Amino acid sequence: MAGYSGAPVVVIGNGPVGQTTALLLARWGIPTVVLDALPAREVVGSRSICQARDVLDIWSSVGVGRAIADAGVTWTTARTFYRDRELFSWSFTDRGRSRLPAFVNISQSDTEQMLDQAIRAEPLIEVLWSHEVVGLEQSAAGVSVRCRGGRVFQAPYVVACAGGRAEPIRAGLGVRFQGSSFDDRFLIVDLRADLPGWEFERRFYFDPEWNRDRQVLIHPCPASQYRIDWQVPADFDLEAEVADGRLDARIRQIVGDAPYELLWRSVYRFHSRHADRFLVGRVLLAGDCAHVMSPFGARGLNSGVADAENAAWKLAFVLRGWAPPRLLASYHDERIAAALENLEVTGRTMEFLVPQSPEAWAHRRAVLARAVDESEARGLVDSGRFSEPFWYLDSPLTTPDPSRPFGGRPPRGETPVPTPGVLVPDAPIRDRSRPGVGQFREIVRDGLLALTCPGADPDAVRAALKPLAAPVRVVALAEIDCTGHLASALGVRPAEVWLIRPDGHIAAVTRDAASTAGAARRALAW
Repeated sequence: MAGYSGAPVVVIGNGPVGQTTALLLARWGIPTVVLDALPAREVVGSRSICQARDVLDIWSSVGVGRAIADAGVTWTTARTFYRDRELFSWSFTDRGRSRLPAFVNISQSDTEQMLDQAIRAEPLIEVLWSHEVVGLEQSAAGVSVRCRGGRVFQAPYVVACAGGRAEPIRAGLGVRFQGSSFDDRFLIVDLRADLPGWEFERRFYFDPEWNRDRQVLIHPCPASQYRIDWQVPADFDLEAEVADGRLDARIRQIVGDAPYELLWRSVYRFHSRHADRFLVGRVLLAGDCAHVMSPFGARGLNSGVADAENAAWKLAFVLRGWAPPRLLASYHDERIAAALENLEVTGRTMEFLVPQSPEAWAHRRAVLARAVDESEARGLVDSGRFSEPFWYLDSPLTTPDPSRPFGGRPPRGETPVPTPGVLVPDAPIRDRSRPGVGQFREIVRDGLLALTCPGADPDAVRAALKPLAAPVRVVALAEIDCTGHLASALGVRPAEVWLIRPDGHIAAVTRDAASTAGAARRALAW
């Protein structure tokens, strides 16, 4: 994609969020230099294992999503137990008709290696290991990025994806990382074993006999691997458990006599924190550098990839002159709102998993005991709410539609009814102008998309949007909706125009060309 001749954007951190940022910027024709303090990729442990459908969809736009989905494993049912009694189970639903699974379980290391492969094939991305960033100096023209050893890079913008331990970068920017930490630890074990019947189920146990007053989470992973998380006391000593055989006994309580191979083990502590600013001058904070949260619900990496997409399209539009610099202010507005939503959800889960007072402990025990027989009490049991794309209802880029009110946080496993601010559902399409395209979301990430419903005038909409410098495409719903699934998923009405942002979120639903043009200008901060 021609049209940009400026200096590369600097991305700090070569984890999945930094990798995604660089790949997405390259897709828009923007070069990047990715800096990482480590000497090379560390291929170890499962770490962040659950990649949601909307994240797979983002990765599909850079050619990696399908490969990651195929390499991972998808469990079909989430089961929650109290001791030895199953309380409830649930599965995912899809308001549209995506070809991607609701999520996959795959180790972060495998994901990183597939993203690395895509980066090696992209000439617009340069990756430099052993480049620890020790200073950022901003001016009206850009950012000077200083690395240990003296090397300095000049960049128009910087995206900091340096992880939760990036305190020197945050402190240098004057950013506060506010929140709290939990005293209890969590033990993670990756193992390989043959456990028939468990390959496609996630199991969450409250207070099992083998971990009383705490919980255990079991996730299937590819190649007969399983990830097991135990909540353990604050004084837990992993090496002592390994030495005296207690770790083996702990594993045997779950796998029984089945042979197993221990692949990785670690102990970690949960934190709930967020930066008070996600945008400081020309520096954008993303991923764990901007927010950390407990992993119950898989909202950490998934929300970090959404940060990357939000940052990438806005930086590209500003750098290519398609939108004014003030568009970047909406990065903070939208992604801090998403972080606060995620922290509220995960914080509520942690309050139930790790009660902080005698009263909270009594409440938890009473709820779990009642939930065995009372369906009403089961709704109070919180084992985590899975990651979901945030809805930008209050964004300055969104044009509200009073006739399509937001229904609030949807039931577990479901997605919101489409309305401005919500990520558009996917559905099969047939696009004669783009042979080989088979899904709606494959055409929404090339700029602004105006989808005209029967009764709307595509030519009038096209004329109204023509003054915009940004890439805009006007498509008639009737020409691409080969099955009717897209119209059904959206719930379209006659003469509507659905304006979709470059990240797939609905910017507006309008009913005439002039309103569509106004909503498009708002979506680009003009």
